[in-house]
Amino acid sequence: MSDSVRQFTVEPDDDGIRLDRWFKRHLPQVGFATVSRWARTGQIRVDGKRADPADRLAKGQVLRVPPGGVTPERGPKPPEPLTEEQIALADSMVIHQDRAAIVLNKPPGLATQGGSKTTRHVDGLLDAYHSDDQPRPRLVHRLDKDTSGVLLIARTPGSAAFFSKRFSGRSARKIYWA
Repeated sequence: MSDSVRQFTVEPDDDGIRLDRWFKRHLPQVGFATVSRWARTGQIRVDGKRADPADRLAKGQVLRVPPGGVTPERGPKPPEPLTEEQIALADSMVIHQDRAAIVLNKPPGLATQGGSKTTRHVDGLLDAYHSDDQPRPRLVHRLDKDTSGVLLIARTPGSAAFFSKRFSGRSARKIYWA
């Protein structure tokens, strides 16, 4: 870890992301408690001004980060590789895909996200669309386990922010047919 103050320029894919999430994405070795302490004591600056962990970053802003902040490696358990059957299921659900999104036809009975007793879910199948040169795709919205329908999956952090903004701003909408 560097002994000097570090500066980073916010990239287009990080436009609109919260400061604490930026750290999780780019400096995962710096824990949330450290980020909060640095913000509270004015050591984190965005364009020269004090910043709060909940502040949203904009493309082109300059982030000043103090040295240090390494937290002990806890390292999450790496996910099990997908089986051929799981990859085939993931591929069979694809309606459309491009650089920004994957559109899936989620069948009833398949959960969108995992839980304490839910091990088979769409979020877990997204590793089928992940490679070393591309970020892991992200869910943009959810459907209930027993609901079938179209799920929008973002391929990049930037497209995830764009699509999420559309759903939260209600310019994109969900239509349910009985």
